[in-house]
Amino acid sequence: MILPRQQLLKGCKEPETMEQLLVQADTVLRSWQPLWSPFLSAPAREDALDRLAALTDLHWQADGGHPGAERQRLRCCRSEDQAPSTMEPSPIAGLLVEGNFLFDPIKPSDICMALEAMGAQQEDLGDIWIRGDRGAQALCTPELAQKLNGLKGRVRDVEIHCEAVSIAQLQLPAARLERHLNSVEASCRLDAIASAGFGLSRAKVVSQIKEGRLRLNWEPIRQASRELVVGDRLQLQDRGTVEVLAMNLTKRQRWRVEMLRR
Repeated sequence: MILPRQQLLKGCKEPETMEQLLVQADTVLRSWQPLWSPFLSAPAREDALDRLAALTDLHWQADGGHPGAERQRLRCCRSEDQAPSTMEPSPIAGLLVEGNFLFDPIKPSDICMALEAMGAQQEDLGDIWIRGDRGAQALCTPELAQKLNGLKGRVRDVEIHCEAVSIAQLQLPAARLERHLNSVEASCRLDAIASAGFGLSRAKVVSQIKEGRLRLNWEPIRQASRELVVGDRLQLQDRGTVEVLAMNLTKRQRWRVEMLRR
């Protein structure tokens, strides 16, 4: 099978990532051995899976270590090798990042920067989530977990200590059930729909936007007045995703909005 590289690369969101996946696919086709990709961002993964679905000789499986993981790895294998009996455990490990953050609250990005300063690469890191004032937990490649195991680093003035653990030892983010929501709004503004979808006040939504915690279609958004359209998805750190499924103007010139929250 000859991969249609130019067609698959045309207009993709992250061409370098797609090129890496095509090299992976080529290797699998030649060797008949399954391979795992590095951790991919959510938009890159979604774009890649949409494009790679056309390669019927290959099967792609995504796993990030827990059902709602944003950053995930892709397993590529021959289509005939996708039976459960041929599946090996996903090469994903857990990492505890402990420190005393009682007087210095942190964000996942702070932990990510600290781990990178200790030698981690973005492609080796999965999701990171904060555990109160005690530090954070993360998912990563087994190789990185072993590399960081026992090492100390810093997040600003706070010393951190890393420990490699199994995923079973982590307190994973709670799994979210899908919910269909309906709301009637005066406009299609982002802050109005985010308020209804996430169950927050509009003032709280604006605060989340200012803090950089709310994203639109995986990209940071700074305009609370942005008009949304069908298909748009909002991602709020620690609160999941809201997708706009339908918008219909009522007789009273208000918008009936149907949403899916995950």
